Amino acid sequence: MGAAARKKPVSALLPLWLFCLLCASSAGAQPYIGVNYGEVADNLPPPEETARLLKSTAISKVRLYGVDAGLIRALAGSNISVVVGVANGDIPSLAADPAAASRWLGANVLPFVPATSISAVAVGNEVLESGDASLAAALLPAMQNLRAAAVAAGGAAAGIRFSTVNTMGVMAQSDPPSTGAFHPDITPQLQGILGFLSKTGAPFMINPYPWFAYQSDPRPDTLAFCLFQPNAGRVDAGSRIKYTNMFDAQLDAVKSAMVRSGYGNVDVVVAETGWPTKGDAGEPGATVENARAYVSNLVSHLRSGVGTPLMPGKSVDTYLFALYDEDLKPGPTSERSFGLYHTDLTMAYDAGLTSAAPASGGGGAAAPRASGGWCVARDGATDAELQVDLDYACSQVGVDCSAIQPGGACFDPNTVRAHAAYAMNQLYQAAGRHPWNCDFRASATLTSDNPSKCTRLPLSTTLQSGKECPLPPMPRASMLLCSPSRHGPSLHQPLLRQATDRSDWLGFVHANLAAVHRHSNSDMACA
Repeated sequence: MGAAARKKPVSALLPLWLFCLLCASSAGAQPYIGVNYGEVADNLPPPEETARLLKSTAISKVRLYGVDAGLIRALAGSNISVVVGVANGDIPSLAADPAAASRWLGANVLPFVPATSISAVAVGNEVLESGDASLAAALLPAMQNLRAAAVAAGGAAAGIRFSTVNTMGVMAQSDPPSTGAFHPDITPQLQGILGFLSKTGAPFMINPYPWFAYQSDPRPDTLAFCLFQPNAGRVDAGSRIKYTNMFDAQLDAVKSAMVRSGYGNVDVVVAETGWPTKGDAGEPGATVENARAYVSNLVSHLRSGVGTPLMPGKSVDTYLFALYDEDLKPGPTSERSFGLYHTDLTMAYDAGLTSAAPASGGGGAAAPRASGGWCVARDGATDAELQVDLDYACSQVGVDCSAIQPGGACFDPNTVRAHAAYAMNQLYQAAGRHPWNCDFRASATLTSDNPSKCTRLPLSTTLQSGKECPLPPMPRASMLLCSPSRHGPSLHQPLLRQATDRSDWLGFVHANLAAVHRHSNSDMACA
């Protein structure tokens, strides 16, 4: 493929994190990253230790499968919100008797709010796919009765949202995403539930698992597609959208199904997604390396704010599965091996979730230092491999490949290897300069020696603390800039204006960092 074909697509509107990078505070928790807390285990740490661990991470939400009073109380006064769950066995009584719904709320929600933020109640788990028609029919009445009880209770309870969690099994069609449709045998129940969600502002909760898609999709590029790694992408013949990862494709299939049902206005929340660190002989791909690649790349994708093609410009709230391994879960080995942390509170792998700043109320850990250096093509990588890496890197948000277009400063030497090195290094720098950002399916490597002027580090500035903060490249689309308020360096009331060119962008960055340094003792966040 010629250099002209490598041109990065220009987005009409780039994500907020890139617009207002300098307006971010140093707080580590991020509102779109959550985690599931499963309890099918006999070796879980005490609730207080789990709460301290959560406060030391970027995780801002926890989903429980039931109601764990100890953990809910341990999270009181924190910025971590909680989703509690209604057991499937409780649904019939809650549907049949509004008084039973009031009693359930009084026992499982009201004692904890507002000290602990309970954001939602998941009524049942995977009910519509259970095959139990009577249980599925009781689901909506149970949700309605519980919400009525919460509204009647008033206060913090009145703002709690009520939904239910579904697997991708509710989909009759999901590939390509534009053909997404729900199974006709559950459509009557789903229509009522979607209407309730739309009316109350609650989200549709779904469990997309690229891991399971990989198990059933033997195409050679499927693993890279599932792990957010370089791949040729897959074009949806209906929408003509090119997808570069399975997560976005699955979510857009769900969104397409919701639009077909007449409820495209309902938000989507990912209730579960993850990748196992080990599995049985018949479970290829269940490794620590793949789990780290999936989760860390997913976290980077969420942090980019780019969203999905059908839900652009906004990160979908996502609950990772799971906080710990659950040693008592039945089934294959993979079912017991999704934990981000071991139960001794050590990491199973580094997914980039460590908080950038200590959390209030408990020993926060500092974020791991970025590796720095340059990401370049590995000796022995073929032109075919590097072309895929080049196309992938240039398609990502925050990567500007204009310099390797004809007439660009880095067009020569006009070889796939040179252009790939430029693009891979751009993506490595933009994504955070961690070792896993320079993987590219083992076709790239890190070096501490600058191989050329065209794989240079991004411009940077030194903060008051002495910390060097790399500056982001200016996107090729016109963009908004945010700056401190005219009345002082307020990071919460930015003024917006248009950037005109790269010089304007870099001048703005340096000028406003200097302004912040003059008026504030706190450092800006380096993204």
